[in-house]
Amino acid sequence: MDGIPAIPAQRNHPEAARHAPRTTQAAPGPESVPAAPEPGSPASATTAPAPSPGSRFAVLGPIRAWRGSEVLPSGTPQQRALLAVLLLRDGRTATAAELIDAIWGEDPPQQALATIRTYASRLRKVLDPGTLVTDAGGYAIRTPAGTLDLGVARSLASDSEQARTTGDRALARTLLARALDLWDGEPLAGVPGPHAETERSRLVEWRLQLLETRLDLDLEVGHHAEAVAELTALTAAHPLRERLRELLMLALYRSGRQAEALAVYADTRRLLADELGVDPRPELAALQQRILRADAELACAEAPAPAAAPVHVRPAQLPATVPDFTGRATFVDELGAILSAADGQVMAVSALAGIGGVGKTTLAVHVAHAARPHFPDGQLYVDLQGTEPRPAEPVAVLGSFLRALGTPDTAIPDTADERAALYRSALDGRRVLVLLDNARDAAQVRPLLPGTAGCAALVTSRVRMAGLAGAHLVDLDVMSPEEALQLFTRIVGAERVASERQAALDVVGACGFLPLAIRIAASRLAARRTWTVSVLAAKLADERRRLDELQAGDLAVKATFELGYGQLEPAQQRAFRLLG
Repeated sequence: MDGIPAIPAQRNHPEAARHAPRTTQAAPGPESVPAAPEPGSPASATTAPAPSPGSRFAVLGPIRAWRGSEVLPSGTPQQRALLAVLLLRDGRTATAAELIDAIWGEDPPQQALATIRTYASRLRKVLDPGTLVTDAGGYAIRTPAGTLDLGVARSLASDSEQARTTGDRALARTLLARALDLWDGEPLAGVPGPHAETERSRLVEWRLQLLETRLDLDLEVGHHAEAVAELTALTAAHPLRERLRELLMLALYRSGRQAEALAVYADTRRLLADELGVDPRPELAALQQRILRADAELACAEAPAPAAAPVHVRPAQLPATVPDFTGRATFVDELGAILSAADGQVMAVSALAGIGGVGKTTLAVHVAHAARPHFPDGQLYVDLQGTEPRPAEPVAVLGSFLRALGTPDTAIPDTADERAALYRSALDGRRVLVLLDNARDAAQVRPLLPGTAGCAALVTSRVRMAGLAGAHLVDLDVMSPEEALQLFTRIVGAERVASERQAALDVVGACGFLPLAIRIAASRLAARRTWTVSVLAAKLADERRRLDELQAGDLAVKATFELGYGQLEPAQQRAFRLLG
């Protein structure tokens, strides 16, 4: 395909690597491979073993590396620049001088060579053994075929070109769309240096060329109406790209919008004259003349293939339940009984309400997992982000649910009402459980409820869903002291709690018997083997520092309070501050 960047292509891509670029492989255990010596050492020429097949790399966006599903740290911007240079060389060795020039250009730091060695040493510790090798005074990254997104994109583009040559335009379009899906924003995003800037520009240009080819294929297979919106946005973003304007004119004409197609030509001619002082290219002018005389051949396009029949997919979207779920036995039995009876005459809806951190989601997920045998057709889950400034829009959630149920994108309508109707139709005759977590209000929830018997919905929210007709309402409070102590013990361990029972009671009391706070406090203690329960109790006894102590990793009681505080009216916020 013309215009592909002159970065050496990966070789010997297997079919599976080309056509399943996002498959995640389980990483094998580390091999016992000695670290490669630094450039210039006597043993610098090494033949390294192949790295683990679980490693994958991305350059069509931010520089990233994975081992299986684990994201590997790629270091500072300059270290990512080194990684990018080596990845783009397709296994060929880069000398230290080439690396210094690529990262810093004409103004390298005084200790550039030592810095390169430091970056290489850090990368070698992170990557699989044998991935980063030292050879002939330089470095190289040796990766199996199909592990770099750019190589996969090249293979898909090449296969697409071959399919188009043989006349299979539908396959060519599909392969090209998959290649374009590998882009994740700006290529080499955030990577400094002249080499990265050059390659970034070439990759951006190549993506535009691939996009133009895919849009051309869209028109060839009859998808002109769908292409108009995308082409309109692209011509606005790239106003001087005449090929995009030519495709837009053709798409408009084939959609029965002749006047608009001619208006695009007039606008293009005006723009080129004002900006560059030139006329449109001959192909664009010829297309205008063919539109003016209503050329019969211009309207010809391959009829689109009939829409594929909907595939019944069994979604299983529930988050994992916590292994140390504790207490709430009454609620578990109550909700379980309601869900197990969902095969009756009406759809079952249960709504759990309570303050932040009281354990609504944990309880709902636990109950939903227990009820899975009653819903053999699957379970849907969404975080509605009701405490965020911008909660999830029902129209977007319906789109994701429809896709999860097997509805192709081309069959998903645009409006919320039409999507809700199709969603209810897709669930008709199926037994599906829908967990709507963190809802803002009843209005956000109503369009997402199934409409048939046999299905059920579980809703969690900080507000009571009194506006949901027929819903079973559950108000969740903090744990009892016994349940709170039991949860704390299960996380920390019975041995550490048994000898300091009173201190443990002081801890859960300081946590207000709130499950989130107890989990955070217990997790901190479990991670610090030198602490006693009394040490933790003393830290939580200071009310002025208590919220600062109740955070572990990405869990924090303060953050939960802040979300709730942000939803209050100014007068309510003032009352809350006064109470504090």
